[in-house]
Amino acid sequence: MDRRVGKKTIQTRVVATTAALDVSLDVLFEQFMLAKASENRAPRTLAQYRENYNFFLGYLTERGQSKAFQNVTTELLREYIVWMLHEKVQFKGSKYAPKVQTVGLSPVTVNTRLKTLRVLFGFLKKEKIIAEDPIKPIESVEEDENEVIVLTVEEMRRLFAMPDQKRFSDFRDYVLMNFLLDTFLRINEALSLKVTDVDLDSGMVTVRGEVAKSRKSRMVPLNNYTVRLLRELLAENQEFVSEYVFLANYGDPLQANQFRHRLREYSEEAGIKKRVHPHLFRHTGATMFLENGGDVRHLQMMLGHSDLRMVLRYTHLSKQSLKKQHEQFSPINAVRGKLNKERKIEVKQQRIAM
Repeated sequence: MDRRVGKKTIQTRVVATTAALDVSLDVLFEQFMLAKASENRAPRTLAQYRENYNFFLGYLTERGQSKAFQNVTTELLREYIVWMLHEKVQFKGSKYAPKVQTVGLSPVTVNTRLKTLRVLFGFLKKEKIIAEDPIKPIESVEEDENEVIVLTVEEMRRLFAMPDQKRFSDFRDYVLMNFLLDTFLRINEALSLKVTDVDLDSGMVTVRGEVAKSRKSRMVPLNNYTVRLLRELLAENQEFVSEYVFLANYGDPLQANQFRHRLREYSEEAGIKKRVHPHLFRHTGATMFLENGGDVRHLQMMLGHSDLRMVLRYTHLSKQSLKKQHEQFSPINAVRGKLNKERKIEVKQQRIAM
């Protein structure tokens, strides 16, 4: 006999297990990392996930909090944000810490730290490992649209004069500073550069997709002076057995924090009051490129941004350039036209009394 139609199949509803509440965050985080590695996320992205997660664990340890997931509430995460904004001492415990330490992280840094937790808990919720996402109700920290600082030409000259080029480490720093200013590369892209990525004959470098932030490879041209410096540095590097371009004294790849620390020392010696960091070369180089007449589209290709709006965020024209452009192209010039002449002042001769 044929089965009658219209019968409903009972659906088994999959719900998030409450067992996850007692599970350590470490176990859940490793599940998350396995999934992201299987998605072929960039090594730098995976490293950033782990760094931000460990930063959060550091907060829990400092406050004597449990690492069980059930302890991570929306209230605790808000307390974490307040701690980062107003209590966290920057570079505390780091051998590269500056002499004068600052309390409180910037809103940009706080949002970066929170981004990993958003991705982590979002993944656990999507996989039905947890029932509720504790960070979902929390908005991003409001970021002030402050003027982005760039170095002037004079400040760059003073900074470049600091390394003693007779010393290998100082000469390498000098080459790296020139390279960053010339190519607009991010510091991690530059330090991941291999000898095979550099074509000195054509004056081009290749930023490989696996190290680029966008995951897309790109070609970046080099100034002739930068080519000359790289050629000399690579000759120096032949004493080491390494495939990388920028090396530490013992031939290991140079680390970003090492270079940041040395930059800070150079800037202090040069008497520069601004905070000098590797990304400042990207801002400064992009700004100078436009001020000297460079094309926005070409700059976009070199910066490696698919969205032109991102390029404009990196190219903050200096006040001097803004003033010069306004003076040259102000509509007042057209309106006044020929009227813009010096006034003739008639000088009345006083009568000489007889």
